[in-house]
Amino acid sequence: MFKNYAFEIILTASIVLLHIIIRFILIAVVNRFANKSEKVEHRTGLIIKYINFAIIFGIVLSSVLIWGVDFSSVGVVLSSVFAVIGVALFAQWSILSNITSGVIMFFTFPYKIGDYIIIHDKEYDYQGTIEDIKGFHVVLKTKDDRIITYPNSLMLQKGVSVVKPDEVDEFLLEEEENSIQHNID
Repeated sequence: MFKNYAFEIILTASIVLLHIIIRFILIAVVNRFANKSEKVEHRTGLIIKYINFAIIFGIVLSSVLIWGVDFSSVGVVLSSVFAVIGVALFAQWSILSNITSGVIMFFTFPYKIGDYIIIHDKEYDYQGTIEDIKGFHVVLKTKDDRIITYPNSLMLQKGVSVVKPDEVDEFLLEEEENSIQHNID
């Protein structure tokens, strides 16, 4: 029995080994980048989860192609599954864009946890200290101890200013004085 499928078994084992090697390389690159840019450990873990998902998906897809699954017999089931997934992904497009933004922000985000930022939105300028950067959103803590969650996709679309750590107290004092002056006028 194994003689009939020797080529497929060897090819599948090779593909699995290749994916595992790629996984270790990607994880090493992410860890090196995280250490170099002082990223928080749980954010690194989030990116590693995404890598693991992509590797598993690659192994399953490669195995299906190697073993030549007869799609005509499974076609109805697969088309139904892909239709449901397609509708779900279209309906949840913002979730996908937030996940993608989270990955982009991991590698290119110029801010880090602990920075005081101002998000320039035309309705309201959100501002606060970055408490956490998650897969879907950034958690800000305002000066009056409110917690704001702001979607990752919007963080990449809006203008954001960083107040230097040594200037935060001076900035908040100036903000308060401007607010008092505005109320007097």
